[in-house]
Amino acid sequence: MIDKNRRGLVLAAGGALAAGAMGDLAWAAPPDRKLGYAIVGLGSYGLGVIIPQFKNCRNSRLVALVSGDPAKAQRVAREYGVPDKNIYNYENYDQIRNNPDIDIVYVCLPVSMHAEYTIRAAKAGKHVLCEKPMAVSSAECEAMIAACRQAGKKLMIGYRCHFEPYNLEAIRRARAGEIGKLRYFRSEHGFTFHDPNAWRLKKAMAGGGSMMDIGIYALNAARYMTGEEPVAVYAQETTDRNDPRFREVEDMIGFQLEFPSGVIGSCQSMYSANQNHILLMGDKGRIEMEPATGYYGNRMWIGNGREKEITPPPGPGATQWAGQLDHMAQCVMQDREPIVAGEEGLRDLRIIEAIYRSAREQKRILLKA
Repeated sequence: MIDKNRRGLVLAAGGALAAGAMGDLAWAAPPDRKLGYAIVGLGSYGLGVIIPQFKNCRNSRLVALVSGDPAKAQRVAREYGVPDKNIYNYENYDQIRNNPDIDIVYVCLPVSMHAEYTIRAAKAGKHVLCEKPMAVSSAECEAMIAACRQAGKKLMIGYRCHFEPYNLEAIRRARAGEIGKLRYFRSEHGFTFHDPNAWRLKKAMAGGGSMMDIGIYALNAARYMTGEEPVAVYAQETTDRNDPRFREVEDMIGFQLEFPSGVIGSCQSMYSANQNHILLMGDKGRIEMEPATGYYGNRMWIGNGREKEITPPPGPGATQWAGQLDHMAQCVMQDREPIVAGEEGLRDLRIIEAIYRSAREQKRILLKA
């Protein structure tokens, strides 16, 4: 169970950070000290998004690669200055225990592989940053947390939006009461998935469809924007099983979240339409973001419509990914708990499991505290 007092402190720290007061996230890590990361998986995210971000980091550097494609690994190593001795494959992965260059591994693999490679990293004595969703089930999340705890290593989940300036500014303004008492939260997250052969459309590898991959942004945002944990959920799925993309996983899921304060969260997840939107409605105004959780180009308005556009102050890093990578490094150096630790990923997976159950059984599901 997540410590709700700790969660409140996390959200408060995020708001202070967005305001420019670095707060609990601005730990005094030496700017010239960099911990070494091994990137596990050279797919589109690990290779195309994460690895190029190390040039923007103050406390993180790329030191090792783990890949099942030796030729690709060699090419990437040459491009980014990684020595041959720091290239691993999935069979000799456990040998990272003998490499003092590696402080942290970042698991950027298909979801079904997250638990195995997190647990093996912990047993090898390495801290772990694991991409979201954390795993294919809450049981796997629990095993990952237990393995890292037993090894005395930190576990963080790749919720990049906790380091993204627009999201931090929305949290700050909502906490400051700029839209009054929050009454309603809405978010739609989706994109049109074209390739029917992609691993994200294979249930065994992804754990599910749009809800696991893109709907989790709406779910996680509902939690960090409200600062509350939902107490009940009702969901409905709409999927065309004749579409070759959706033979194994869902397309659209709409889900409603009930929060203790009376706030209602209305969310939509989809793989057949493009949308990236967050709306917070208070009794005195609203905050709207569109795109809300994109890689680039996010926008935000506050007031009663879109008449007042807001540009937030910078986030904790040069980019949201650099802020995320450095936060994990700072947690290791300062022996602090990441603001998006394994328990954050576990909570989302428990709610996602309840969303799937609600859609399947067509009934409201109460969530355990």
